[in-house]
Amino acid sequence: MKKIEAIIKPFKLDDVREALAEIGINGMTVSEVKGFGRQKGHTELYRGAEYMVDFLPKVKVELVVQDEDLDACIEAIQNTARTGKIGDGKIFVCDVERVIRIRTGEENEDAI
Repeated sequence: MKKIEAIIKPFKLDDVREALAEIGINGMTVSEVKGFGRQKGHTELYRGAEYMVDFLPKVKVELVVQDEDLDACIEAIQNTARTGKIGDGKIFVCDVERVIRIRTGEENEDAI
């Protein structure tokens, strides 16, 4: 099993969720996060004063999938979240050793 963490632009969340649902992925966790990479933030004006916004709002999508679903999930996220502009985000993939559903005690693939 693999855990996918995708950091994407907030306005792309619904598109990514729909693309994952189309390939049969229904469960995920979504968090509002802030961060920066090569963008390094930007300046904004507020009441005539300019200030630096270092951390930009992003959305983190986390899901655990079976190994055979990994490539399809990455492709769906990548194709849907891409705008072609800086700040589109990143996808991280990690191994998952064990998953346990708390309610039933089911483990691993049965718990996904």
